[in-house]
Order: sequence, then C-alpha cells, then structure tokens
Amino acid sequence: MLSSRNLLKHTALSILSVAVVVFLLVSCSPKPGKGFNLFSIEDEKTLGEQVRTEIESNPKEYPILSEQNNAEVYRHIRGLSNSIVNSGKLSHRNEFAWEVKIIKDDETLNAFCTPGGYIYVYTGLIKFLDSEDELMGVLGHEIAHADLRHSTRQLTKIMGLQVLLSVVSGNSDPSMMEQIALALTSLKFSRTHETEADEHSVHYLCNSGYNAAGAAGFFEKLQGSSTQPEFISTHPDPGNRVENINLKEQEMGCRGRNTNVARYTKMKKLL
Repeated sequence: MLSSRNLLKHTALSILSVAVVVFLLVSCSPKPGKGFNLFSIEDEKTLGEQVRTEIESNPKEYPILSEQNNAEVYRHIRGLSNSIVNSGKLSHRNEFAWEVKIIKDDETLNAFCTPGGYIYVYTGLIKFLDSEDELMGVLGHEIAHADLRHSTRQLTKIMGLQVLLSVVSGNSDPSMMEQIALALTSLKFSRTHETEADEHSVHYLCNSGYNAAGAAGFFEKLQGSSTQPEFISTHPDPGNRVENINLKEQEMGCRGRNTNVARYTKMKKLL
C-alpha cells in the first residue's frame, strides 16, 4: 500500500500525465476556434487588466490620446466598435470590458485588442484608412482575437506544460500572471488565428449595413503602400487575405454596402 506522501505524489503525476495527453490531443485539433486553453475567463480578465495597466503606465511607448481634448474622435471610434460588440455575435459580450483607447502615433499602422477586451487603435491606422467600413473591418478583426481568446490559446500552446507543472506541484509563482501579462505585449498570433479573425470580422459586420469585407480595404491599401507594418512579415499574404475576406462575404450573402467615406474623412481631420 502507498504511503500518504507517495499516494499524493502518484496522484499528482497521474493528473499531470492525463493533462499532458489532453493538451497534446486537443491542441492539435483542426477545428477553428476550439484550441485547448488552460486559462479561465477570470484569468483572461485579470490578464487584460494587467496588460492595460502596463500599457497605460508607459506613455513613452504608448502615448494615449487625451480623451478630454478629442471627445468627438473618441465618440466616433467607440460608436464603430460598439456596433460590432453589440452585434449579438460575440461569445463574451457581457464578460469582457470592450473599452477603446486611441494611441497617438501617426507612424504606426496598427490596432490591437488585449485579453478581456481592451481595444487600442493607433492614429496612424485611423489616418491611413479611408472609410468607416475599413476601420470597422480592422476593429472586427482585433475584437475577434479577444473574443476567440487567441492570446491565451497561444500562451497555452507555448507555456502550457510549464503552467501545468507549476499548478500540479503547488509551486506556482505568485508573479506568474504578471509575467504572462508582460509577454502578451509582444505575442504574435499564428496564421490560423489571423485567418479566424479575418473571417469573424466579416461575420460581425454581415448584418450591420456596412460593407462586411471592410478589412479587405486595409490589406488592399497595404499592397499599394511603401509602408509595410512589421507584423505583415509573419502573417498571411495581404493579397490572399483580400481574396479570402471577399470570398467569405460572398459565401455569407452579406448585402451591406455602407462605407461612410465623408463622415470618416471629417473625423480624421480632427486628429
């Protein structure tokens, strides 16, 4: 008969063995949006809050545009993001924050959404685009990353075994969540995650009245631009993404055509 100490050790090893097998099996699943995730929704929210703190306490790298002096621009951008968030197509609409902040950096063509739904948009991207549907397409893509929990799915794939060992052994570092939050600021998504986010962007906009393939406009502009964001080098080819986004819109039978170029142009002039 096993002693209590050996029994505990045996049980822990059994749990770990099962967990590792499950991790290896589920993480290889080809089903989109179904990747294994060690992080709970509460973990996700905590990570998002910590990443937000890191970002907003570093104004040199992330100069947040003053909301007091740019109220109209914030109203406009939030109106577009809220249209997506309230589309009825998000899995975590009521669990995540879905807050928007604008980063004043005219040289950066980017936007991102942290775990837990904290959305950041660079002024460089806003000025680069020509219409509301294009920005909504990009926002939909970034919101999809958060709603599909791509960040923590990616972290599970990269750090899963390490996390399992810490939890099972009872030696988890109290600062582990903080370390993971810091890692998220430089995390790159897989090509599969990028494709999922592109498709969900179309899904979110399909019944909005807007051109649901708005994200394709961003990639079309990139193709004709001398300025190529660094992240493009590790992601699917922009030309292929344009084709895939337009095909998804056709498959879904989306009929919206609104672009609101004039209203968007007026808003850009306020920046």
